[in-house]
Amino acid sequence: MRALLARRDVRLLLAGQTLSMFGDWAMIIVLGIWAKVLTGSNAQAGLVFFVFALAGLIAPIGGLVVDRLRKRPLMIATHLALAAVMCLLLLVHDRGDLWLLYTVTALYGLGGDLFGAARSAMLKAMLPDELLGEANGALQSVREGLRLVAPLAGAGIYAAFGGSAVALVDAATFVLSAATLVALPFVEPPTAPKEHHFLREISAGVRHIALTRVLRELTTGVGAALLVAGFSETIIFAITSDGLHRSPSFIGVLGTFQGIGSILGGITAARLMRTVGELRLAAIGLTLFGVGDALWLIPRLGVVLPAMAVAGVGIVWAIVALATAYQRRSPTDMQGRVAAASNMLFSVPQTISIAVGAALVTLIDYRIEIVAMACVFAVASVYLLTRRDDERAAEIEPALA
Repeated sequence: MRALLARRDVRLLLAGQTLSMFGDWAMIIVLGIWAKVLTGSNAQAGLVFFVFALAGLIAPIGGLVVDRLRKRPLMIATHLALAAVMCLLLLVHDRGDLWLLYTVTALYGLGGDLFGAARSAMLKAMLPDELLGEANGALQSVREGLRLVAPLAGAGIYAAFGGSAVALVDAATFVLSAATLVALPFVEPPTAPKEHHFLREISAGVRHIALTRVLRELTTGVGAALLVAGFSETIIFAITSDGLHRSPSFIGVLGTFQGIGSILGGITAARLMRTVGELRLAAIGLTLFGVGDALWLIPRLGVVLPAMAVAGVGIVWAIVALATAYQRRSPTDMQGRVAAASNMLFSVPQTISIAVGAALVTLIDYRIEIVAMACVFAVASVYLLTRRDDERAAEIEPALA
């Protein structure tokens, strides 16, 4: 980590990302609260997060844009455009303006996916392979650290000054992030050449993942786990009320412990990955997340709180392993499409599992869902642990042949 932070370009990127991620966490929770206040409907509030996630379905097109264009100007333009989009929220006053709130939310999700793919490509071009894990771990630590404070800050600003004030704060963080990118020293990598077959171009990321063995196996194992991971989004409410006999607000305490574990996971991921490799780090991460969730079956604070921290460490280890493997094992001119494809491939099963989990919790005992989650995570972990983690250089060329 010391070698990473010694670089001025990394420090500037982390500074800008810290600002923009603070605004993201603050704004996303406020969009849901705002919809709830305008309509009084839980369903309308939940629809905000559904609209936000929909952008992932067209991510491959954004990935092609990232590979075709220069990365830094694209990232700067995206954040300045999002700053302008946030200002549209100043026009939201009553229920009749709900369509505008949803439109802004959709554009927010689309811009975030585009920027994320470009950032992944920028990191690949900026850093040697041995520092990619450190960079991904640092970004995850910052992200999870801000998750502990930014939503509370956003809700507080909303309560005191209204949604327009939060929108202006978020817009300011985008502008400041763009300013750090302007100052960042960066040599643009070559852009992808234009091909004649549009569908072949936008599907290149998915095709590369399918043809590169380690990426294919990582996607299969983690994707299988995500088919049940979303159960936890609704199970946590049942655990809080039925297991721990606490009020719904206690979920914030549980989230804090998961966030602490996630920060620890981000700090330690790169060092462990150098020892065990991406496949095994992902497997260990899934194992920890599964164990953490399984411990929810013991409804005691002394068990559940540490279990949340264990799950937090595990999920970040898996995320860092995935991000680093995709960067290392993909050509420079395909980074955007590979990042966008992985986002789509993982968002679909996770979204399905959230919906299925919400339905199942009303039909069966939530503890059955916990057992099912633990079993699927165990199978996915064993699958990844039994895969070979070959050297990257030997795999990229055959995959592109």
